[in-house]
Amino acid sequence: MEVVDVTASSTTLGYGGEIEMSEDMAELRNDACTAATSVLPPYLLSFHNLTYSVKINRKLTPENDIGLGEEAAEEEVDVAGDRSTSSDSKVKFLLNDISGEAKEGEMLAILGGSGSGKSTLIDALANRISKGSLKGSVTLNGEILESRLLKRLSAYVMQDDLLFPMLTVEETLMFSAHFRLPCSLTTREKNARVQAVIDQLGLQNAASTRIGDETHRGISGGERRRVSIGIGIIHSPIILFLDEPTSGLDSTSAFQVYKVLQSIAQSGSIVIMSVHQPSYRVLGLLNHLIFLSRGEAVYNGSPENLLPFFSEFGHPIHENANKAEFVLDLVRELEGSPSGVKNLVEFNRSWQKKKMKSASSDSTFSTLSLRDGSCSISTSMLSTFANPFWIEIIVLAKRSFKNSNRQPEVFGMRLGAILLTGFILATIFWQLDDSPRSVQERLGFYTFTMAACFYICADVFPVYLLDRSIYTREAAYNTYRCSSYVLSNMIVALPSITILSIAFAVTTFWAVGLSGGFFFFLITIFSSFWTASSFISFLSGVVPHAMVGYCMALEILGFYILFCGFFISRDRIPSYWIWFHFLSLFKYPLDGVVQNEFNDEASKCYLSGVQMFDGTPFAAFPTDKKVEFLSMLSEASGMNLTAATCFVKGADILRDHGLTDLNKWLCILITVAWGFFFRFLWYVCLLFGSKNKRS
Repeated sequence: MEVVDVTASSTTLGYGGEIEMSEDMAELRNDACTAATSVLPPYLLSFHNLTYSVKINRKLTPENDIGLGEEAAEEEVDVAGDRSTSSDSKVKFLLNDISGEAKEGEMLAILGGSGSGKSTLIDALANRISKGSLKGSVTLNGEILESRLLKRLSAYVMQDDLLFPMLTVEETLMFSAHFRLPCSLTTREKNARVQAVIDQLGLQNAASTRIGDETHRGISGGERRRVSIGIGIIHSPIILFLDEPTSGLDSTSAFQVYKVLQSIAQSGSIVIMSVHQPSYRVLGLLNHLIFLSRGEAVYNGSPENLLPFFSEFGHPIHENANKAEFVLDLVRELEGSPSGVKNLVEFNRSWQKKKMKSASSDSTFSTLSLRDGSCSISTSMLSTFANPFWIEIIVLAKRSFKNSNRQPEVFGMRLGAILLTGFILATIFWQLDDSPRSVQERLGFYTFTMAACFYICADVFPVYLLDRSIYTREAAYNTYRCSSYVLSNMIVALPSITILSIAFAVTTFWAVGLSGGFFFFLITIFSSFWTASSFISFLSGVVPHAMVGYCMALEILGFYILFCGFFISRDRIPSYWIWFHFLSLFKYPLDGVVQNEFNDEASKCYLSGVQMFDGTPFAAFPTDKKVEFLSMLSEASGMNLTAATCFVKGADILRDHGLTDLNKWLCILITVAWGFFFRFLWYVCLLFGSKNKRS
């Protein structure tokens, strides 16, 4: 049974002020540590012999190496640790026997050039590499951390900031508090936590400012990065991972971020981050450094030991030089030499052995085992999620509504598009009569209507992608359940598709002169919007790129229209394609609304008397001649055919188009079921696609 010490030193989240850990963690601490001493040993994260490799095809071009990450996409050269496996592939070590430690209250910085393995090492420590691929061990106070426990005790801040643009800084942090802190805490207590985080991050002046994006003015880049950090620390994590936290920031903003991280570390957390090229001022804030070169450690120690280390190696650091820049330049120079960094790697290992012998003799740093009887806790006592299912749905829905309501132009464009489409259709098909031509015109109107419902929903594909990206990041650390996210998305989608359905139905039904009930027509439009929205949601879970997904949606919808039964009737579709007819999302709402049009008024006639000659060479004949032809046909056939005789009724139209198999209400049920089916597929894609781990 896995156990964890929860007796961390007090977690300070404000300048000079403290706030408690989340209530469930605090209760566990009190229950488990009643017999603990007043002075508690700190946390120590240790990692030993971390090795991670991937197979690379020798024939691959750099463009094909994108999926292997930054470290694997570098130019193929023979370095220590590469092992050939066949004539066409080789094993490339992105991490090769990396060891080190990070202490509570300190900042560990991982440095190196592009492709050195910085991000890979961060991912390895944060359990973002599958167990089967990563060798070595990561321990907290000597005990192996299982994935579930690490997610509750840590946070990961990525390079790019994915935030809802229309929420303010305070609202963003408050929603994070609702997700990560238990519902047993009152809103007032959660707000106090948020205000303390805002104070520590130095965001007081920006608390009421919206995040913003490319089209909406908001906070600065440095403030956005601090908000992302605030989301990570809202639940007082023991370990904070950051992947290049100052990427894209100017030197002043970057220094402010590092000062904030120093404050977080000093408040009782372990801060581990990758740094590309720190300035002289930033280097003075760091406690421990690991320099990497092509997946191997070339230095592992404190900033103060850089001078004696490289002096002993034979490359003394020049006076007044930036130590980090000197090391990075030296490593880059050695990488271009015939022997590479092999000598520096070996020297670092020997240096580490000497340091370990010295530390073992006079070290005073001690830790408390996570299995210590007086202060331990089983991982089974920690719930996977901080809140119950229904609270997650409420908070997610509230956040989505607030963000979308502040972007009325997004929904306004969809509403404008559906109103414009309805207006054009109403004016083109204005007050259709009951002539034979009107049958084809009504069928054309309904087909275009179904297509409009689906294509208008495809326009919001980029919005779904942004939401999915934020979900993937939040769900990776059990912020909330996947099912909660899917259900809340359904709830948020219903009001908008209801308004769109009513707007279109009211605009077209009476103007076109449609038959059948208005309510059924409205329900059909609503079910089409529902299925279209569900289909686009599912597609956003499969295709991660907006342009590719949008093009794919248009292409698939085009095939659905082709096989719906309007352009070619069902009995004329080749047998090897008939399966696609029944999979067409357009078939069932179209069949239902056509039945609603032609089946409810048995007395209505669409072809009577002399109209039977329309579309034939006799169409240009005078009416009296057509009546004579009818009399001749009547005598020849023995039937009483007059100018008032009805030849085609609604039931005949449905029979000719093969629309008698399914009841119109069953067609609606099938359409709605398609929507739920795509929501379920979306749930499966999110559930298994949000692991956010390297293979």
